[in-house]
Amino acid sequence: MKVNIYYGGRGLLDDPTLYVVGKMEEVLKELRVTVERYNIFEKKNSISTLPNTFKDADGIILATTVEWLGIGGYMQQFLDACWLYGDKDKIKTLYMQPIVMSTTYGEREGELTLENAWEILGGLPCSGICGYVDDLVSFEMNHEYSVIIEKKAENLYRTISQKLRGLPNSNQAVKQTVLRTQQMELTPQESEQLSQYVSDDSYVKKQKEDIEELTSLFRDRLDEKKADEQLEYIIDLQSHFVPQEDFSATYLFMIDEKKKPLVVEVHGEDLSCRYGQEENPDIYARLSPQVMDNIVAGRMTFQRAFMSGQMTAKGNFKTLRTLDQIFVFES
Repeated sequence: MKVNIYYGGRGLLDDPTLYVVGKMEEVLKELRVTVERYNIFEKKNSISTLPNTFKDADGIILATTVEWLGIGGYMQQFLDACWLYGDKDKIKTLYMQPIVMSTTYGEREGELTLENAWEILGGLPCSGICGYVDDLVSFEMNHEYSVIIEKKAENLYRTISQKLRGLPNSNQAVKQTVLRTQQMELTPQESEQLSQYVSDDSYVKKQKEDIEELTSLFRDRLDEKKADEQLEYIIDLQSHFVPQEDFSATYLFMIDEKKKPLVVEVHGEDLSCRYGQEENPDIYARLSPQVMDNIVAGRMTFQRAFMSGQMTAKGNFKTLRTLDQIFVFES
């Protein structure tokens, strides 16, 4: 039989939980139980990998100290890791005994928190230990307290060896009907590998750098795309412009899917093209991007697009016909 102890306190010399854990270890070893302790504060950079140590354990002890409020951050992180990366099939077979000692108020609430968490994870909770300690020396010297701790250790050994089961509880019902792990369905091996990646600072740092690089790349591409959209059709019009003497007109093209209309102003040899608004254009035309693409590619003229109904227009039709004279696209 093997029992793992996970200590979630800060490792202070006057921590009463350390005394209780030490007594538990002594009794379990006398019963020929292999005991391995994990001080979570020493493994704070690899907490996500600690659930992987459940593999060869028959039972575990979760021990922590209430110093001011609740079970403390280290133990909470460990429970989070069990939920995210732990092998749920293995946890279902694991007995857990909570040990919560307090130097302030809240030891009973802490013990209940650990029991509830383990039940929701699917594990098997055992009767735990909780107590308030004002004077550590007096607590250690009290023989009756030592007997209680020894009996609790023996009870854990008996529960594991006899595989005692408890009655059904509502926590499991809540888990099955309400709680859902917001993650992909992973095999135990994939969960273990993921937990190792999460605990690897260099890997996480590299992932963040890669994300930042990709974000920058897509931002640049988006900026380039916006710049291209702002010049779309303008370069084609400018490169195929054929000035007409004493001719002036303003054309406004409403191109579908474009946020702003394309405004083309012609004044003799001067040409101005921009995306924007124009209050009183001589010609107001509406067409699709596909039709405009065909025109600038030389596969269709403005007049043909208008006559076929692929482009609608309002204004002076003589000015409209002049479009094919001032913009000559050859296929």
